[in-house]
Amino acid sequence: MKKSGSYLKSPDLLPVAHQNRKIGTLGFSLMWVSMAVVLAAFAIGGSGVQSLSLGWVVVATVIGSIAIGLFVTIIADIGIEHGLSFPVYMRAPFGTIGTHIPSVMRGLAASCWFGINTYFGATAMNGILNALAGFNNWLICFFLFALLQLINTALGIKAVERFTDLAAPVIIIVSAWMYTTLSDQALSQGREVWGWIESPVTGGAAVTAFIVVIMSNMGFWATLAADIPSISRFIKAPTHERSWVKRNKGALVGSVVALPLTQTFMVIIGGVSYIAVKNYDPVVALQEAASGFALGVLLLMVVFAQWSTNISANLIPAATIFSNVGGPKVPFWVGVFIAGIVGTIVQPWSLFGIIVPALLIVGGILSAIVGILFADYYLLRKRRVNVTELYEENGQYRYFYGFNIAGLLAWTIGGTSAYFLSTYSFVVGFVVGAICYYVLAKYWWFKHYKQAEIETPSDEKYLGITVGRDWVISIDEKVIQPVASSQTISTD
Repeated sequence: MKKSGSYLKSPDLLPVAHQNRKIGTLGFSLMWVSMAVVLAAFAIGGSGVQSLSLGWVVVATVIGSIAIGLFVTIIADIGIEHGLSFPVYMRAPFGTIGTHIPSVMRGLAASCWFGINTYFGATAMNGILNALAGFNNWLICFFLFALLQLINTALGIKAVERFTDLAAPVIIIVSAWMYTTLSDQALSQGREVWGWIESPVTGGAAVTAFIVVIMSNMGFWATLAADIPSISRFIKAPTHERSWVKRNKGALVGSVVALPLTQTFMVIIGGVSYIAVKNYDPVVALQEAASGFALGVLLLMVVFAQWSTNISANLIPAATIFSNVGGPKVPFWVGVFIAGIVGTIVQPWSLFGIIVPALLIVGGILSAIVGILFADYYLLRKRRVNVTELYEENGQYRYFYGFNIAGLLAWTIGGTSAYFLSTYSFVVGFVVGAICYYVLAKYWWFKHYKQAEIETPSDEKYLGITVGRDWVISIDEKVIQPVASSQTISTD
């Protein structure tokens, strides 16, 4: 019996059927609130007010957050329309083997974020234990907190996820209290929150500082903009709906409304924290702003906020990618622990100090992938995908020994351009990556490797939910109806 391509058909990577999509519009918005309560966002505010007033930092954050929210929604259609995860669709612009190169980079970035968020949560946990029992060892707390999150995600436990959906709005309320307290503290030191600037800049330097805040916010979520299909494939959407806006309503509301509101609020708190205590490390700010029971509650919210974010935005995407690389021999739960190990060995406690320049560089490199996805899915294939071939070793997406050279070249050019123009990183990476891929694929690569959905475009054959289709994949003569994976987040 021929088993060609079976290594591409890990159960966790199969398309998600319509009936197994459990995330509604409100649920996805709450998920964004949960994910966007990332205390590393404090660094953007704290760094911004060193050169600009808090008001201008907020304006730049709103612009950057709405812009990245639109990019997220645009790419999310891949998961909503076809039920495909990020690493599986990446086989189209990069090849069945080539997909691993950019995908693994995204997985490594997610793993690093897991480590950073775990570090914040661990320091908060250490603060609680120190206040209650005199225990003071943040490194032990780090390993304990990391292990709890990994087990939670690997087993698909829903109780903690539901709790953190409630914890996220609570921490927003608590953050409002923080804002008031820190503002009073700043005023007592003669610093007016919305007018104070540590080292004011003017002219071109002010414009550059403003753009850096915009790009930092975009780079902050560039990782999720690339692999949002891994989450959006679980978002509810109407069948036989031709309107892009109506079909993507859930993703649009969450990404363009909930994300900017939450992100902006976090950046404001970071700015006020720096103005008040000259330190935008969130745990330091909390410990200087409160004590006793109030401090314990605040730190507990920090722990659960990082837990919630790590599950949705970091561990699930990273584990999906690592599972795709390893095939059926690397199930989802193994991918979870690989992400945990990577996130630990990079020593995340050392990364926070360089987080803004890192956001610009990594965001730019990943934005080239977003541009390539946009060009491949919308401009070339026009949302039509020969999904069954994505799971075939010797199908149309094998290209040259499993590599789409057009995609790899475009990514290299786009990522390099973003690196050298890091101030405008996300925009440069996206535009250069998209243009290079479109030209190389349309006028060179696809001339040699014909794509069925481009050569003979047909909505009925190559669209998914728009025509009411659930993609089903056959494995060794068995037809496997896609089912909800263990990592599905069920939120209504």
